[in-house]
Amino acid sequence: MTPSIDSIFKSDYQTHLQHLRLKGLQPKTIEAYSRAIRRIGGYFNHQLHDLSDPQLLAYFSDLLTTHSWSAVKLDLYGLKFFYQYVLNKQWVNVDLIKPPTAKRLPDILTKEEAEKLFMATHKLSYRVFYFTVYSLGLRLSEGLHLEVGDIDAHRLRVHIRDAKGNKDRFVPLPEMTLRVLRRFWAVHRNPVLLFPNRKGGLKGSNAAITPLDRGGVQTTMSKVVKACGIKKRSRYIACATVMRPI
Repeated sequence: MTPSIDSIFKSDYQTHLQHLRLKGLQPKTIEAYSRAIRRIGGYFNHQLHDLSDPQLLAYFSDLLTTHSWSAVKLDLYGLKFFYQYVLNKQWVNVDLIKPPTAKRLPDILTKEEAEKLFMATHKLSYRVFYFTVYSLGLRLSEGLHLEVGDIDAHRLRVHIRDAKGNKDRFVPLPEMTLRVLRRFWAVHRNPVLLFPNRKGGLKGSNAAITPLDRGGVQTTMSKVVKACGIKKRSRYIACATVMRPI
């Protein structure tokens, strides 16, 4: 029996996921590249083996009408990966799309804005998390995956593991942030995670094996920023100064 188009696509998609994981890519990249194949597959009725330049031109033109250049770029890279590792075909359409290069500076909070944001975050775990991420200058994922063993209180530094580009680095640890983290850890006492999830409440956080939910952290941040009347984009907010202890 000849396999159906849908079954071939499902098999190719699973192979795509396997290659993504084996290449040691970051979880966000894996999700972006897998989403790209799901989206492109849906557009072409799961027939991706022989896409022509006109077909790709039509797809990316349509995508740009509803999504950002960032989405277009990720779908392009995801499809290139699919061609190379799943279809074993040489990718010859790299020059089809040239997203404009853009460098965005982060929106910097003033001291007053930062203090307002921290004080308006009533949930202790989120409040300490935002404070820590901003005072250390971390990305969201870096903060979520901090572990107790990453805090070097003696040298006043934090070990950031598997950062962008799968590289480790050290960042300075302000004494104020160290004091805040020590008080916060005394509340949950998780032996591994610095920011354990709170699905099981305060008692459950001690035995939690996963960090705070990424979506919850982002949603709460957006609500707090809006409630504070801060017009800067919360996604790019950076803290210019370390605030007083909470």
